[in-house]
Amino acid sequence: MSTDTVIIGTGSYIPDVIKNNSEFAINNFYTNTQEPIPNAAGEIIEKFEKITGIAARRYAGEDMNASGMACLAAKAAIADANIDPETLDYIILAHNFGNVIKHTIQTDAVPSLASRVKHALGIHNPSCIPYDILFGCPGWVQGLIQAHIYFAAGVAKRCLVIGTETLSRVIDIYDRDSMIFSDGAGACVVEARENSKAGILGSSVQSFAVDELEYINMEKANYPGSDARIRYIKMQGRKVYEFALKHVPLAIKDCLDKAAVPLSEVRKIFIHQANEKMDEAIVKRLYSLYDQTVLPENIMPMNIRELGNSSVATVPTLFDMVKRGAFPQHQLSAGDVVVFASVGAGMNINAVCYRI
Repeated sequence: MSTDTVIIGTGSYIPDVIKNNSEFAINNFYTNTQEPIPNAAGEIIEKFEKITGIAARRYAGEDMNASGMACLAAKAAIADANIDPETLDYIILAHNFGNVIKHTIQTDAVPSLASRVKHALGIHNPSCIPYDILFGCPGWVQGLIQAHIYFAAGVAKRCLVIGTETLSRVIDIYDRDSMIFSDGAGACVVEARENSKAGILGSSVQSFAVDELEYINMEKANYPGSDARIRYIKMQGRKVYEFALKHVPLAIKDCLDKAAVPLSEVRKIFIHQANEKMDEAIVKRLYSLYDQTVLPENIMPMNIRELGNSSVATVPTLFDMVKRGAFPQHQLSAGDVVVFASVGAGMNINAVCYRI
């Protein structure tokens, strides 16, 4: 008998606070060498939207943090799965900055966010093991892969996998890239089932940490004279773009090859919502690896235009939204093959081939 890793429930939390591009018009932007950018903020914002596809993003309210959002997404996933949370063997929670209280830049990850979620869910079972995973933006996909490995090893039967982030609290408002980032949380319950017609068919994980290590890192603000002791998330946008375009299509192909699934069977590609133009280029490059120049219609759901880049939360929130019918043009049916793929700090890449 084969053991399959099946997603039996999903949930997400999308913050209520909407931050439109126009609200950045009051910002003064500087380069990473602390030189003022001469263009008016309006012109910078217009160019930004054309490049990234982002028109708005969501920020967590002052009374909400990353673990709080994670708990709400987890509760929704547990309800969707219709299970008793006491039956969970693992809670795997992906993030990058822990809890960051509004108006501070200090991160708090002790106790772990996964432990806080277990506490908030009221789970008494001592054999339910909560832990955090830091793997850049691919963290939630990596958590899914880890759950799959547990099931294959026979050491677990049910896991809760969460991605949560409040990037709005670690951004430098003087940096144009600050407009990319947002907040949110997504979760799923996965279960080991025997000889199921659904489940994970294959995966691929890669890490590049030599020349690529600091493409995304933490540095002082772009504002001249800023306190070098206070650090914010920074990104070398062009290098990240080139890196992703080169390596992500190959990782997805490697995943499909391992699963023995032809590209023609893939119905949806749920890719990390990092940059609309970058994601479109990645998928085009993937199809070119198979000598195909025409992409299937509606192959790639996107929510980045309204929600921005919430790091580890982008893939699970997007999947949950599609499952709930938030995008009429994107429908999922039993037996459909989909791909989850992500790229981010590390630099890390992963992909999962999954049958609904």
